Formats: sequence, structure tokens, C-alpha cells
Amino acid sequence: MATSATTQGVQQDHNLPIKLHQAELDDTQFPLLESLPSPLPTPNPTKAFWTHGEDGCNPLAREGSEGPLTSDADICIIGSGITGVSTAYHLIQKFSAEKSLSSLKIVILEARDFCSGATGRNGGHLTPAVYSRIHEMKALYGSDASKHFKIERHTVDSILKIIEDNSWESDVDLVKGGHIQLALSDREMTDILRDIELARENGIEGIDTLEQLSKDEVLQQYGASHPGFRIPGSNLWPLKFVTKLFLLASNNVTSSSSWWGNVMSCLGQTSSTPALTLHTHTPVTEVTKAQGSTRRWALATPRGVVETDYVVHATNAYASYLLPHLAGPNGIVPARGQVIATRASVERRKLWTVGWGANEGYEYWFSRPCPSAERPLVILGGGREASAPRFEYNITDDSATNSAISKTLKAFLPAVLPTQFEQGSDPDMEWVGVVQGSGPSPGQYIAAGFSGHGMPRAFSCAEAISEMIQADRAGTKWEIPDWLPPWYITPATWS
Repeated sequence: MATSATTQGVQQDHNLPIKLHQAELDDTQFPLLESLPSPLPTPNPTKAFWTHGEDGCNPLAREGSEGPLTSDADICIIGSGITGVSTAYHLIQKFSAEKSLSSLKIVILEARDFCSGATGRNGGHLTPAVYSRIHEMKALYGSDASKHFKIERHTVDSILKIIEDNSWESDVDLVKGGHIQLALSDREMTDILRDIELARENGIEGIDTLEQLSKDEVLQQYGASHPGFRIPGSNLWPLKFVTKLFLLASNNVTSSSSWWGNVMSCLGQTSSTPALTLHTHTPVTEVTKAQGSTRRWALATPRGVVETDYVVHATNAYASYLLPHLAGPNGIVPARGQVIATRASVERRKLWTVGWGANEGYEYWFSRPCPSAERPLVILGGGREASAPRFEYNITDDSATNSAISKTLKAFLPAVLPTQFEQGSDPDMEWVGVVQGSGPSPGQYIAAGFSGHGMPRAFSCAEAISEMIQADRAGTKWEIPDWLPPWYITPATWS
């Protein structure tokens, strides 16, 4: 039941192993960062639960890494995470609706394993914001501030519809358990209440579903000694969803087939039109104008050159490797995030199914589905405040973890939920991923800069790019969708 937001005291827990209220320091340090173009992704990243937590969980890992390279395509997408694969999916959907698929050729180029970047290394949350940062958005964008929330609602609703229409719930481990934001101090409570009040005044969709929970209610229902705010939200296995989406876009998969049968069907069949080809372990090292060709662009890789008319940069934190003018605090800055998978000390039936956030969003976690008698694995991300004042910015090396952050993450859940997690227990797995901490030439497009919130944004940004390409091919004007914040659009698009 939704309730009105009311003020209540929050006694700060000094036993917490984290620094509170670091967002302000983070914001002051960000403009001071160096303008360092990103390198290519490291070849030996840490093993994430999503990519290595289960046998066969990434069946497309090395797809297209050997054999002939596709040398010609209408559209080339660089990156095989949720942005790149969603772009391919939307393109095929839109051109199919136009009945203009017969000759369309799309190729996805990936530097490492399939979906091994931020999408394969994140926290697994799929929850649209309903109040966070609304004061900041209103100050910057006025009446358009509501679109900060519209795009996340549109993204999450679209992804859930695809999952449900294709009966993928169990395939992608979807859990609709809701999401609780804890207030760890009076200041955090005040900031949340202030945002909630403004969200109500502006009629932000979903704000009427918010439920405020007192410290006693949270303690009784969930085991944490802090007040919180509950909203609808979901969690899933991101890599499995992106794999299913790629297979669906390939048109070689049916919703009634088994998971492994779907994969083998896709990999074993001859490509049909439209042609969608994936080449992993094929990093793009340079994009130049094509010479002596009817195509616009030539993409250099260690395996050869791919010529194309349209290039979609879906590399997020690594975008400035190919687009160096995007380096620096006025462009795209990499930020390394760290995640652990740790066991609860109690059985599943004694734990919660909600996702969580705390400390101004710096920490986030949820428990993985498992039989009720087993101790569930909990995915916890955050701890960047332990690396202040640098906050892991301009670090693209995802082959090693930060020991200070490891210590913080290891101690966090036992401090917040002491009856459910044991002090001193080691995580089952620990990994890092590189996200982004905050105009191309004709025929080049970019979707990046999701600031660690790619799951509820990237799918829809890819939809907008597919519409731009569709309009350009048809020689028509692209119209900005109602759900897309206008400040997401680069000046080059408007010109």
C-alpha cells in the first residue's frame, strides 16, 4: 500500500564499514579528472558471476571469433552488451515492419567474449527510478525533468514485455521482488523525502506505488535497522537476457524451444535474411572513411577491414578509444565498479526477494533465486567511496580488484543485516566492470554515458538510434520520442 512520506529520525550506525555522503565529494572531483582516452578492454578480465557462475551460461562467448570475417555490412555495431544487441534487435524489428529486410546486413563486432563488458559485470538490477535526483533534474531541465524517469519506465516495461511475451522468465532468472532504498542517516532520509515530495508534485509515474517503511517495519520484515522506501523493481541474469535477445533478433529461435536448443539452433543454422552476424574477439582499432568504395566507413580490426554505411558505437566507457574527442569530464569518463557474490548465513525461506540500495545508491544488492532450503547467493556491488577521492575514475583495467573496496564490500552486509550474514566470510566470487561516470560524423552514432544505470536506459537509447538510422536510410526526418530526454541527444544529431 502506498503511503505519504513522513519525516522520522535516523540514528547513524557508526559500525557501518562505509563512508556516507560521498556523492558531494564525488561531484566536486569529477570535473578535475584528466582527459585520458580509453584503451581497448583488457584481454583477461576478472571472472564475473554472470559470465562464469554456471556451466554454459555464455554459449555465444566466442561466436564468430574464427573463420572468415564479414567484410561488408549496411550497419556495423561495435559492442555486444545490452546496447549493441538491443540496437540490432530494434533495427530488425523496425525494418521488418517496413518489409525492407530482404537485403539488410548487420554485423556486431566485440573485442572480447560476447557481452563481457559492463552488461556482463553489473549488479543485475532492473528497476526504474521514480524520485531519485529529481531536484537536480528540475534545476537543469525544468519541465522536461519528468523524462529522466520516463525513459527508465519505458525501458523496463519494454524489457519485461519481451521476457513475458516469449516466456523467458525462468530462462533469465527474472524475479519481481521489488526494491528497497535504505536511509542510513538523517541527511539521506531528508534528501529522499525531499525528492519524493517533488516527484509527487510532478506526477512522476510510479511514485504512487512507493511505500515508506519505518525502522521497526524494516527490521521486522527484512532484518535491517534502518528505515526505507519500497518501490516495484526486478532483478535478472543480464547476460542471459542479452543472449536471448540476440537469438530472437537472429530469427533463429522460437520461444517454445529449450535454452540450449535455442542456442544450438542459432549457431547451427545458415543465416537467413536479414543477416545478423556476430564476431567476438574482433576489436575495432580504427574507424576511417572508406576509400574506393560505395560504403561510408572502414573499420579496421586485427582480422581485416569491415566496410559499412552506418557505425554504432556501443562501447560505453571505452568509447573514447575510437572517439578521442569524447575523453575527459566533458565527455565520457570510465569508472570501475566492483561486485561480489557472497552467501547468506540463513536459508532462502528466511531471506527476502527484494532488491536493495543504500548510501545514496553507492551500494546495491539482491539475493539470487534458489531452493528454499539452500543458502542463497547475494550479489552486492558498490564500495567505490572506499577509493575516494578518485572513486575509481579513469580506471579501465577490469583484470584486478581494489583491495580497499573488497574489504568494504565483505563487511557491508554483516553490518547492515547482522542476523543474515556472518562477519569474516569470504565471497564466492568477486569481479570488476567498467562503466561510465557521467558528435560523430554522418553515419556514426553512439549510445553511451549511462552512469552506472544502463539496464533501465540502454535498451531504449538503442531504440532511438535504430529510429535515427531508419529515418536516414529513408531520407526522412527523425522525430524525438516522447519518452527520450532531449538532453540525451548530441548536438550533432540536432544539426
